[in-house]
Amino acid sequence: MTAPVSELLEISQIAQRQMKLPAPGAEIGGVKTDPRHGHWGGAALLFENVTGYDMPVLINAFGSYGRMCAALGCADLEQLAERIGQLVKPDMPHTLGQKLHLAGKLLELSRLGPKLVKAGPCQEIVRTDAADLLALPVLQCWPQDGKDHPSGAVAARYITLGATICRHPDTHVQNAGMYRVQLFGPRTAGMHLHPTHDGYAIWQAHRRIGKDMPAAIVLGGPPAFIYASTAPCPPGLDEMMLSALLADEPVEVVRCTTNDLLVPATAEIVIEGYVSATQTSMEGPFGDHTGFYSPAEEFPVFHVTAIASRKDAIFPATVVGAPPMEDYYFGKATERIFLPLLKMIVPEIVDYDLPLAGAFHNFAFVSMAKQYPDQARKVMHGIWGAGQLAACKFVVVVDADVNVHDIDAVLFALGSHVDPSRDLESASGVADILDHAAVRRGFGGKLGIDATRKIEGEPLTRPYPQPLTMPQEIIDLVERRWREYGL
Repeated sequence: MTAPVSELLEISQIAQRQMKLPAPGAEIGGVKTDPRHGHWGGAALLFENVTGYDMPVLINAFGSYGRMCAALGCADLEQLAERIGQLVKPDMPHTLGQKLHLAGKLLELSRLGPKLVKAGPCQEIVRTDAADLLALPVLQCWPQDGKDHPSGAVAARYITLGATICRHPDTHVQNAGMYRVQLFGPRTAGMHLHPTHDGYAIWQAHRRIGKDMPAAIVLGGPPAFIYASTAPCPPGLDEMMLSALLADEPVEVVRCTTNDLLVPATAEIVIEGYVSATQTSMEGPFGDHTGFYSPAEEFPVFHVTAIASRKDAIFPATVVGAPPMEDYYFGKATERIFLPLLKMIVPEIVDYDLPLAGAFHNFAFVSMAKQYPDQARKVMHGIWGAGQLAACKFVVVVDADVNVHDIDAVLFALGSHVDPSRDLESASGVADILDHAAVRRGFGGKLGIDATRKIEGEPLTRPYPQPLTMPQEIIDLVERRWREYGL
């Protein structure tokens, strides 16, 4: 796009309109496409003429099922999940063939560590004394973003697609997480590290020893790495390993120019610096993926020591808000890729869906292979104990033959199999930090709904009815003669 545009709200409005367009080939109100693929997305947008800047802005690059698959180098996320599941499957080998297979898996994993190279495109230009955050085309996404900060108008601008890299001072393992970053001035910014983030735990570890936390904000680079920085990796696992596992090749890295962190050599821009161990400032409000503003709170301050970039760097960004937006496809990729790991924790699970309307943490639809009475309640509590799913407010459990990606099928099971006096499981615990409906910050109530067919041993006052089915031979007969009917 060559038309002149402003980084203040205009790009955001263009982008969100594009993100909510039907994806090419999708049918809205007509033939139903596979809900896992998403109906929305529109096109990726490259703004080549951002007023006052010589750097173009790329947005919505991941904003469709097809582009997310392309980013992760696969034709289908289900195939990728299956490969990940095979690599992490914990079966103990018994035969020589099984031992050789395990050795092959270990060899494959061992070659996926980051590959250090001497130089990379991300350091073609390095600015230290002249480093200036305000020279980057950082977006203001929503009108009230950062409105209360004393630094004024620049506080409204946010880096939204930057992977922040830091390293634990005890384990020396690097971590990459995608945290929003609010510009305060040319060399300072607010780093949104809230208590459920690994980055927060690493920052606290630095604070305990009285040291600032070296950090690098990476913009661009290998698409699989960008995704991996959003994924709920177990603590202690370097997201570059996950990136390599997904892309089937190691991430080439270079050492930062002003600290010892390793960053992707092919990144567009790397903002080097440190997060203060002692200095905090009000950060926010921010127009969030919930469709509401998250409130301003105290967060640590990031200080810039250098900005490195390509000579022809492109600034990557995204906009979040009421779904569907680009981040929907990051969430959908996580849902699919991490299904094998979830099954390791809760083996009864057949499939699950985090529906669009749930903004990632409000709803989980789960299908299960039911074998004994009240097993659905075990699944509910298993979900509430599984990583970031612990924040899920509503868990609906259905039978294995229900398509959890079809909300009408889930609602049909809900209406057919639920008696509210028997099938509700209430609990309380961790809530999403952005959930403004929670009774207090980070803590609230939960509700599980057992929408499975009831079996012997579960409270019933009359026999459970048989579902309506047509004999297979009649189904086949009608299929063969369909054109003959003239319909």
